[in-house]
Amino acid sequence: MNERIERIIKILDDKKAMDIESFDLKDKDYFVDAVVIATTMGQKHGFALLNELKDKLKPAGETFLFVEESDDWTVIDLGDILIHIMSEEYRAKYKIEEFLSKFDKK
Repeated sequence: MNERIERIIKILDDKKAMDIESFDLKDKDYFVDAVVIATTMGQKHGFALLNELKDKLKPAGETFLFVEESDDWTVIDLGDILIHIMSEEYRAKYKIEEFLSKFDKK
C-alpha cells in the first residue's frame, strides 16, 4: 500500500500538484484504506493530473473503478484508495483533510 501511495504522490508532484497530503486509514472506521488529496493550479491542470495518473497507474496494474470530474474537483476511486484533485477554493471550502484527520493522518 505504501508503495502505491508513494507512486501516486510522485506522479502528482512531478506534474506540479500542490499541497499533496495522504491519509492512512487502514484499520480505521472508514470505507477506504487511504486517501490522497492534491490542489490544482486550475481546470486544465486538474485534467492533466488525471490523465497523467491514468497513463502511469493503469500500466502498473491500478484499476480506475470510478472517476467523477468537475472543473473544481475530481475524485478517483481505485477501490481501496481515493484520490481527490481539487481547486484551491474547493479545498478551502470543503476541508476534507480536517474531516480525515480525525481518523488518522499519515
